[in-house]
Amino acid sequence: MNVKNIKKKLEGHPVLKKRLLNLMVHPVKARPRRWMFLLRFLYIHRGRGCRIYGSVRKDVVPFNAIVVGMRSVVEQHCTLNNMCGDIVIGDGCHIGLYNTLIGPVRMGNGVITAQNITISGLNHGFADVDIPIRLQNVETAEIVLQDDIWIGSNSVVLPGVTIGKHSIVGAGSVVTRSIPPFSVAVGNPARVIKHYDFTEKKWIKSE
Repeated sequence: MNVKNIKKKLEGHPVLKKRLLNLMVHPVKARPRRWMFLLRFLYIHRGRGCRIYGSVRKDVVPFNAIVVGMRSVVEQHCTLNNMCGDIVIGDGCHIGLYNTLIGPVRMGNGVITAQNITISGLNHGFADVDIPIRLQNVETAEIVLQDDIWIGSNSVVLPGVTIGKHSIVGAGSVVTRSIPPFSVAVGNPARVIKHYDFTEKKWIKSE
């Protein structure tokens, strides 16, 4: 039985699901329990030639995917957190120093991220004002980074965003909505300032 089938069956047994979750994840620290560290080699899927540096914080669990593709690098002092959704990093990617990836995040091939970037597919719920925010259910929406993207330092990518192929996000940007392929986007919120015109075969300013 695969993980998806197990998760589906557990949806009908909330008490059992909660007990299993508490066995794996500390309810206050919100990170995997120490004994889980011994099993990470079984469920972190590494492509040939990839490198995940030892200082990377791996808040990862077996019930969601964690994949790092061939010849990809996750630099020092990053955080990988798949507790609320899959993290899939394609081939030939370079994840820069001090990046934080919180799933669900799906990354294509050849993606480059600079330093101090947050890419998070998770938001905290806040709708019920009678319940503390930390006790409300989280909401997730997958972030998709297509092939051959460059994201500048100190940027933030928010849930549900898709960044199209061969696009650039300028340093310090906050990406709140999707960016088309072959675009340059900057600012807070990020907006497209250039796109590639295949007829003229050059980058031109966007109106």
